[in-house]
Amino acid sequence: MRSGLLIPLALAAAAQFAAPAGAADGGFPDHALRLIVPFAPGGGADANARRIAEPWGKALGRPVVVENRPGGGGTLGAGHVAQSPPDGYTLLYTTPGQQMTAPFLFKHLSYDPTRDLVPVGRVSEGANVLVVSNSLPVHSVAELIAYARAHPGKLGFASSGVASTSHLAGELFRQAAGVDIFHVPYRGTGPAQNDLIGGQVPMTIDTLSVYLPLIQAGKVRALGVSSLARSEAAPQVPAIAETLPGFEAVPVNYITAPAGTPPAIIERLNTSLNSVLRDPAVKAGFAQGTTLVGSSPAEMARLVESEQHKWRALIERAGIKAE
Repeated sequence: MRSGLLIPLALAAAAQFAAPAGAADGGFPDHALRLIVPFAPGGGADANARRIAEPWGKALGRPVVVENRPGGGGTLGAGHVAQSPPDGYTLLYTTPGQQMTAPFLFKHLSYDPTRDLVPVGRVSEGANVLVVSNSLPVHSVAELIAYARAHPGKLGFASSGVASTSHLAGELFRQAAGVDIFHVPYRGTGPAQNDLIGGQVPMTIDTLSVYLPLIQAGKVRALGVSSLARSEAAPQVPAIAETLPGFEAVPVNYITAPAGTPPAIIERLNTSLNSVLRDPAVKAGFAQGTTLVGSSPAEMARLVESEQHKWRALIERAGIKAE
C-alpha cells in the first residue's frame, strides 16, 4: 500500500485539473514570467532552463526570465516558488530532488513538496550511465557484479554529493545487484570525474551527457545506461536492465507552479510548453543523452507519485539523510 504522504499530490492534482473549464485565464500572461532554477548558474538544470526560456516566452507572448536561487540541494528555490502567489508568473524548473525525493531526505523544509507544488508538465529525461575506471578489470555489468561479490566492501561508488541523483542511483544499483559497495561523496561532478579518471575511485552512475565525452575519449569505461532501453546517444552501451531486469534511474526535469494556480493558467502554460518541446530547433540545442518529453499536468502528477513511492523505499532502506 502506498503511504498516505503520496495521496495529497494526487488529490491536489485531481482538484486542479477537474476545476470548471469556465475559469478564464484573464488574458494571462500580461507581463514577464520568472522561471526559478534552484541551482547555481552553469549547471545542467540551468542550461536546460535557459534553452527553453526564450522559445517558451515567444509561445506565451511574454518573456520567461530565468532566475537562479541555489541552496539546500534545490529546496531553497523550491520553497520560494511554493510560497509565491499562485498566479502562474513564478514557476520552478524542477529536478527530482525538490519533490520526488525531498520529503524523505529533509526533516525541515519551508514547503510541503507534496502539497505546495503542482505540475505544469514534463520537460526532459536523461539517462545516467554506469562508468568505471579503466584500471578496474571489468567490461560488463555482470563482470562488475561478480568482481564486487568477490571483493566485498572494497569498491566505492562516487557521487556528486550526499542525496544527489548519482548517490541514489548508486544506492539503487547496490541494492538491486546485492553487492557490498560503499558511497564516496564528492562536492560536485567535476571532482568525482577527476578521481574516476585517475583511478582513485572505481565507479559511478551519473549523467550520460556529462560523461559521454570522457567515454568517447576512452578516459573511462561505460558498462550500462540506467534507462530501461539503450540510449540513442550511446547505442553501443547496454542498458543495466539487460543484466538487472527492471533497473531504472532516469532523472526527470519538469515545471511546477504554486498550488492553487488556476487550472486555465496551468493549461495555458502546459500547452505552450509542449509546443516548444516539439520544436526541432529546441531539441537540437539539448545535450546528447537528453530526450525532450512533454506531458499533461495529470500525467506528470502520476509520475511524481510513482517516483516518490520508489525513492522513499530506497532511501528508508539505506538510511540516507541529506546533510
